[in-house]
Amino acid sequence: MKIVGVTSCPSGVAHTYMAAEALVLAGKNHGVEVIVETQGGSGIENQLKKKDIDEAVCVILTNDVSIKGEERFKGKKVLRMGVSDVIKKADAIVTKIVKTFK
Repeated sequence: MKIVGVTSCPSGVAHTYMAAEALVLAGKNHGVEVIVETQGGSGIENQLKKKDIDEAVCVILTNDVSIKGEERFKGKKVLRMGVSDVIKKADAIVTKIVKTFK
């Protein structure tokens, strides 16, 4: 199972990367591949590949600021959450996705 996501926060610094790390760690805990693109103060990093988006069961987008390139996810199941919620609830989010798409 694969999940992709894009994290971004208003300042584009710490919380962007904290959310990405929380999702990746939660994925490892559940045996799920999680790939996260960050859109921060340094621009877009770890840009998602079309293949990864196509293979993903779901896309997690932070909604604190607009995400660049959202059209890439047309037709995918998308979960929108605030950055702080993703940081605090990453394990619960991945658990729910695993149960939903298993």
